[in-house]
Amino acid sequence: MHKVIDCRLDLNMGRMRRIPAGILVIRSIRGKDWSLKTYRYLTLFVTFFAYSSYHASRKPSSIVKSVLDPPRHDNHSNSNTNIPPWPWPMGDFFIPKMNDTYSDDGWAPFNGKDGTSKLGEIDVAFLAVYSLGMYVAGHLGDTLDLRLFLTTGMIGSGIFVALFGMGYFWDVHHFWYFLGMQMVAGLFQATGWPSVVAVIGNWFGKRRRGLIMGIWNAHTSVGNISGSLLAASVLDYGWGWCFILPAAFIVAAGVMVFLFLAAYPEDVGFLDPSDSSPNARGSIHDDNMMWEEGTSNDEEAPIPHIHSVNRRGVGFVGACFIPGI
Repeated sequence: MHKVIDCRLDLNMGRMRRIPAGILVIRSIRGKDWSLKTYRYLTLFVTFFAYSSYHASRKPSSIVKSVLDPPRHDNHSNSNTNIPPWPWPMGDFFIPKMNDTYSDDGWAPFNGKDGTSKLGEIDVAFLAVYSLGMYVAGHLGDTLDLRLFLTTGMIGSGIFVALFGMGYFWDVHHFWYFLGMQMVAGLFQATGWPSVVAVIGNWFGKRRRGLIMGIWNAHTSVGNISGSLLAASVLDYGWGWCFILPAAFIVAAGVMVFLFLAAYPEDVGFLDPSDSSPNARGSIHDDNMMWEEGTSNDEEAPIPHIHSVNRRGVGFVGACFIPGI
């Protein structure tokens, strides 16, 4: 009898470990669990915010390029010669103002004749590592806990984006330092897209994914806009802050993912799409793929949860045989 109780306690503790800590706290405060619809809205919001922060953390490099490698002016010519006295449509509102915060010296090693080329090399290195990392991240996401995997990627991205900006405060002028920071940051950035797409696919039915993805994909624009605003807002205090602030943003988003993101419905006690158990807390109707709440009695019949680490992903060769791939 005691062995049976111990086994049931072990099973319940295993389930509790898989439930995000923030959800457990809210459950204890409310005294009851959320509905499936609420969990789906929460998942949509958390993943939207998470991938917006990924895009926001990529924008600083484009904001500070004009500071690292400023345009060179001919001192013997008037740079405002071609500017009319009253430009259309609002007078001198559109006349560029000179910024006294930065000089035309730029930041070594990007302020030389090959500065533009070096900035381009950093961008190419980032994109190359990012594209290769996407393949690796996709496979790891199929075998690891998606919540922990996404959290690690976001915090890692924030750390190396911040380290790039710390080059300003540490007075670093070595090209390989900035190149290395961007490459490692690109590797961590690759964890974002495969993970959030997988989570959304776990929570929403096939017939509704088109609508959901159409709305949810606005995170790209929201992230780009917010990243540009964050970086530009602190540019006058030094270009290093343009990286520190978006880095803090993505780290904070990573903490939110860790606390509130349930990667799979069964991690919080709902029905797995392949599960037809009568004790499951939800049911799926194949005609419209809508999820409905059911009932459960966890004390009498604990629901076996299938964690993300137990799921097997499709291999590269197998994916080639999927129709439409």
